[in-house]
Amino acid sequence: MQQTWRWFGPDDVVTLDNVKQAGATGVVSALHHLNTGGVWPAAEVAKRRQTIEDAGLVWSVVESIGVGEEIKTRTGNFQEKIDNYKQSIRNVARAGVKVICYNFMAITDWTRTNLEWKLPTGGYALRFDAVDFAAYDVFVLRRKGAAADYPPERVAAAEQRFKAMSPAAIDALEKILIDWLPARDFVYDRAGFLKMLELYREIPPERLREHLVAFLREITPVAEEEGALLCIHPDDPSFPIFGLPRVLSNAEDVRALFAAVPSQACGLTLCTGSFGSNRRNDLVAMAKEFAPRVHFAHLRNTRHEADGSFYEAEHLDGDTDLIGVAAALMREEERRAAAGRADAQIPMRPDHGHLLGDDVGKKMNPGYSNIGRLKGLAELRGVMRTIEAFRAGRID
Repeated sequence: MQQTWRWFGPDDVVTLDNVKQAGATGVVSALHHLNTGGVWPAAEVAKRRQTIEDAGLVWSVVESIGVGEEIKTRTGNFQEKIDNYKQSIRNVARAGVKVICYNFMAITDWTRTNLEWKLPTGGYALRFDAVDFAAYDVFVLRRKGAAADYPPERVAAAEQRFKAMSPAAIDALEKILIDWLPARDFVYDRAGFLKMLELYREIPPERLREHLVAFLREITPVAEEEGALLCIHPDDPSFPIFGLPRVLSNAEDVRALFAAVPSQACGLTLCTGSFGSNRRNDLVAMAKEFAPRVHFAHLRNTRHEADGSFYEAEHLDGDTDLIGVAAALMREEERRAAAGRADAQIPMRPDHGHLLGDDVGKKMNPGYSNIGRLKGLAELRGVMRTIEAFRAGRID
């Protein structure tokens, strides 16, 4: 697999020199400053590519050209936004960036309740606390019908948790949940978030899936024409939150999408952390089943707790067998190479590293510290080298 690294652009405190030092050869980036639904101008795409190439690296994956809420809900000027999306695909593909990751999550992107949860090792991880989340949803946000979405025992625990929260703690939790996300072009306040939730109350999962398929049936032919590969990112977490519809949380969802849009250009970003947030997902089985249409991989791990909470674990020490996933993807690479496919090498990046060492206290995008991802990439590189050695017969 090609070893890549997410870079948020010139303002990222983790520099392209750091990326090279980590041993990655590819960069995963986007024009975040232009991600408001307009066309990404060819000149701006070329400028970003040149910056990356001047550092001795390759822009391997676009993550992401944002999919606006108008497209997801098919309201307002959604057709204009889709047309803009098509032109952005053309512009990045013609600049040589052929893999395009995107997501179709309603309102939110990846969601956690704690961005610096202290581990026994002294490092810090991202965490989703199921009780904290329910406390916010039911007793702070007061979303209509929220209590019915949780088991009674969780609502009771959430009420006790809420009563123990200080105003400062509530404000901090709200900031994490609704008005912060790396590289998002806007944030919500509570009233605006509730308004968007009301809009989605009229859109059940089946309809959101129809909107996704309609969107893909428009943009996939453009990707085919340009030799580009689209790869949808799964829901994160891969279960319903805030009563919002989910359309890519498990293997059944992936099968339904691939059946509706059978083009090879319509593929998957296999994010083991996002799918892994749902303990019912078997990531090794999914890697094997969907390998022919996996165009990109985010490799990270999660550890689940009895109450439904989870946290981002060590890359090789969570509930997902990342060695098995890596082996399945590398087997697919061998198959593609034998078939002469141009996309034989699958780009992957380490995802959501822990906050460690000198990075603690620095202002970084949570989950995207330097040292934590460096550690994760080194571990994954060791896994890949071992698999290669075993298949070559150098080790038993």
